[in-house]
Order: sequence, then C-alpha cells, then structure tokens
Amino acid sequence: MDVFRTRDGLVRGRRTTDGVVAVLGVPYAAPPFAAGRFHEPRPVAPWEGVRECVDFGVIAPQSAELPGAPTWSPGDEDVLTLNVWVPPGDVTCRPVLVWIHGGAYTFGSSAQPDFDGSALARDGGLVVVTINYRVGFEGFGHVPGAPDNRGLLDQVAALRWVRENVGAFGGDPDNVTAAGQSAGATSVACLMVMDRAEGLFRRAIAHSAVGPCFSTALAQEVTARLAAAAGVPATADALAAVSPHALVAASDEVVDACRRDPGSGHLHYDPVVYGPVVDGAVLPEEPLAAIAAGGGAGVDLLVCHTTEEYRLLDAVGSSAKVTTAEQLDRFRHDFGLPDGLVAGYRALMPDAPVLDVYLAVLGDLMFGEYSSRLAESHARTGGRTFLSRFDRRRKGPHGEVRAWHCADVPFAFGNHELDAVEFLIGGPPSPADHRLSRDMVAAWAGFAGSGDPGWQPLDTTGTGPVRIWAPDDAGERPELPNTRALWRDAGGYRPLGL
Repeated sequence: MDVFRTRDGLVRGRRTTDGVVAVLGVPYAAPPFAAGRFHEPRPVAPWEGVRECVDFGVIAPQSAELPGAPTWSPGDEDVLTLNVWVPPGDVTCRPVLVWIHGGAYTFGSSAQPDFDGSALARDGGLVVVTINYRVGFEGFGHVPGAPDNRGLLDQVAALRWVRENVGAFGGDPDNVTAAGQSAGATSVACLMVMDRAEGLFRRAIAHSAVGPCFSTALAQEVTARLAAAAGVPATADALAAVSPHALVAASDEVVDACRRDPGSGHLHYDPVVYGPVVDGAVLPEEPLAAIAAGGGAGVDLLVCHTTEEYRLLDAVGSSAKVTTAEQLDRFRHDFGLPDGLVAGYRALMPDAPVLDVYLAVLGDLMFGEYSSRLAESHARTGGRTFLSRFDRRRKGPHGEVRAWHCADVPFAFGNHELDAVEFLIGGPPSPADHRLSRDMVAAWAGFAGSGDPGWQPLDTTGTGPVRIWAPDDAGERPELPNTRALWRDAGGYRPLGL
C-alpha cells in the first residue's frame, strides 16, 4: 500500500524498483513566511483527499544550487517538509532514523542525492525520515523580538510530526534516532539538551559535529552587518520588509567581506555567520558544556568524524589560505589557541608545508576535537557512547583522495555508488568500498535498532575502543599524526563564539 494516513490527511508516495516506498515533500509545518516569518513553526492546514507526495519539497531560501532540489520562490513557500522511506514488507514498529542535513546552517537540502534513504531503509530495515528546515538568516539570524534558533524549532516540529505520524509508516515512535552531519550533527547535540526536544528521540548520531554555537552578542553583531549590507535598520520591521532572496544576497556579501579581510578574526578563516544561538530560552547552554554537566545522558550517542575534515573546505575554496609562517602565527592568535599547540603540530608534521599544518589544526579545532569531546563528555556523565573515525584515503587518478568532510556520509547511507558523490570519494568505489559501506550501514542500523553499532561503548572515564572506518585494501595508507595528546596538554579548549 502506497497511501498512508497522517494527522493532516492522506499521502501517497511512489514505490522504487527495490520495493521501498518513498513519500516525499510531506509538510510538517505551515510555510514560515508572511505573518509566520521569523516566528516559531505553525501547524499545517489539513487537506481533503489524497496528497500526491512523489517529489521533494522546495528548499529554504539560500544561494546554493543543489541537484534535485526545487528552489524557493514567492508563492511556492512550503519549505518545512520531510520525506519518508518505508522498507518493503508488512512490518510494524521498525526503528526510525531522522536525518538533519548539514550545510553551515546556510544551505543544504534533504533532496541531496547522498541523503536518499532507499538503501538505508532496504538494507538497514529502518524507516528513514529526512527533513528540510529554515537555514541562513531565516532560520538562525537574530531578529529583535523574535525567537532565536528558528531552524532548531523547525527540527523539533519535525520530530513531533514523527512521533505523531510515523506509526502509519510502520515506524516505532518510541524508537527514534536523530542523526545529522556537520551543522546537522551540532543541531542533534543541541536537541539533546533542549527541553522542547525531550522525549522525542532516544538515540543520536552525530557525524563531524562542529563548534561553535553563537552568543547573543555575536548573533546581534552579525545582524547589524547583514542589515547594513541590505541597506536597512537592524529592526524586526525593517528586516521583515526585505525579501528572503535579498537577505540571502546580503548574507553572501557579509561572508565575502569576512573572507577577504584578514582583520575579521576567526570569521576570516571559517566565514560561517549563522549558527545556534545560546539564548537561554530555546537553547539554554552550549551543548558541549551542557553535555559535560550531564545533559542528554539518557540519550545513546554515536559520534564519528573524519581524520582530515578541513581538506574539503580548502579544496572547494571556502577556507582562507595560510601558506606562510607569519600567516600561521596570525591564525593561532586570531583563534586564541594555547601556546605550543601549533608548534606541537609542526613537530609531528616536520616535512609538511604550512598549509597542511594549518588545515590539520583547523580541522581538529572545528570538527575532530569538538566531536571527540562531545563523546568523551557524554560517557563521563553516564551516557552510553560510541566513538568512531572515518579514515578512508587512497590514491586516485587526480592525486590522493582525502578522508575529508562529508566523505563518510555516502557510505553510511549506502549511496557510495552514485555519480553525484564521485568527487567526495574520488571516483567509482572499489570492492573494499562496498564492504565498508555495508559495515557502516549495519552500524547505523544496529545502533538505531538496539543501541549497539557493533563495538563496545566508551567507559566512564571517556576512554575505550574507537572504531576506525577504512577500506580493508588501504595498503600503504600512511598513518596520520596523533594530535589528541596535544589538545589534552593544551587544556582550556572551548568552542569559539561564546
């Protein structure tokens, strides 16, 4: 049966060639524009008859061009939608995995090919849900008098929809895993410590969680810059009078200015101008600090990060180049890194060019160290926690393929054979890559189903086995320098922005 009854009306999906039913573009909240702009998500208006849900919904306003994702335009504003993939077979109470895409809180879509849930549903036996939410200024910009973290509130609304409706798709509303990568992973960490999300999921998967969250003061500063770029006062009425596309353009202008100006501090190197705001209301505390204090301990947690995260950002030109010793020292100063940390990296990488040292430090600072400390902090406060690292590197036709940001996602979704991900993984997959993907799909499915991904959890000291994801034909893949001791010795690590 390809028709399902939700609380708002009947929906019909389409059956794929492998028997999975894909129900796409289902609204979980009303369009967040006009009277609802800059506000919490509102309920969907019920519909009569059967709603055809065979295409992805439009994406939130953004400047990125994403394959397969219809773009937002005035009059076509139903951006708060989700997609459900139902495995073949008449089975009830299946585990549910809800995927929150990344994209620097500024771009991204559930329609991206590597997030297709068919293989994960078919091979993992999961009901897979992927969601769209507000990004950029619409979702995370500070608006005077309006709630911060509207993108997170959208995610909560989607999880509520899952709790109330997933049973109709054969899913178990009491066995939901919230999963995400990059900005999506940190969103999951935020949800773990938010009162509004309590009880909506029992497990969490965070791949490449990224610091920082924003202070209210930093969010207000970004809004002032954006308003100036848009040519309006930084007031709620003035900002609401500017079209979403114009605010996207103003945001891009702010990002470009940060990237060009070495005096922009840490935003020069990593020009992400939006993120969750520690407002004391929606998000009471930075998630790393909250988890270290015991927040989210009742939610099982599976963490993964790649070993060369920032190589991707350098490859696509979104990171500032640091190629001289003087620039490296300024980078250390701008980020307030502890004395000796960068020197320690250089000692471990004696023959590496400055750019490689910089990318290694920045990748660990923003992703690797933040993710690892999330896992260790969760375990130390009694949480059931699993840690893994993705280290797939190989020689490709155009040079070495790195274990960089996003490269793990196609393997975990079982989508590593798609042409659209060849850039991420360096060409067609090998037989060993197929085995790697089967293992990662099984780990996600096992964790979502029973809390067991296939290896032992960290102990209460935050140590224990770490699963390394790499093909078994890696051959002469060189070992990367172990930098964890440098961070432990440096002490005082905290996410930027607070």
